[in-house]
Amino acid sequence: MNAPIQQIKRYTVPQIEQYFRQSEGMWHSERRYYTLPDGKSQEWVSRLTVKFLAQGSPELIKLAELHNLSDHEVLFCGSYVEWLSTRSTSDRPQSEGSTIFGVLGNILYRDRGFATDKPINAKYYLPNPDTLCLRTEYNNSVFEEEIKHIGTKYRTRQSIITRAGEQQMIGQYLEKRIQ
Repeated sequence: MNAPIQQIKRYTVPQIEQYFRQSEGMWHSERRYYTLPDGKSQEWVSRLTVKFLAQGSPELIKLAELHNLSDHEVLFCGSYVEWLSTRSTSDRPQSEGSTIFGVLGNILYRDRGFATDKPINAKYYLPNPDTLCLRTEYNNSVFEEEIKHIGTKYRTRQSIITRAGEQQMIGQYLEKRIQ
């Protein structure tokens, strides 16, 4: 996940659009977070609903406005994601919400971050058509993520969270398409 962006083959608009279209649907996500350096873990189960967003969609226009982009139709595609998460040891919902992703060049714009409700952006690249790599920085933290499609029914995800130069958490996910 740390490959320099200039060494990665750049994919064009059709590839990132295809990646987002491939992500559309309902997903069952099982994930485990490891807190470093002690290695304590937490397990979560989530239901994700992912909707592809085409250029000019109301959600992308709203996202462009949040980021003060002068042309509100400049984001050429993206996704709307809703989630409902529970800890594996509990049946009660622990987290639910939604987020919007929009793409312009090699920047992925979001209406909120992992650890903030404020709009953020990330650099992204596709090392191949099935894998999206993201690097997001805010609040003295770095979030590196890799989301890889495996066929049409599965995705794996890995997230590494670093604060002040120290790795704090690793998240590993297995997601299965349910619709």
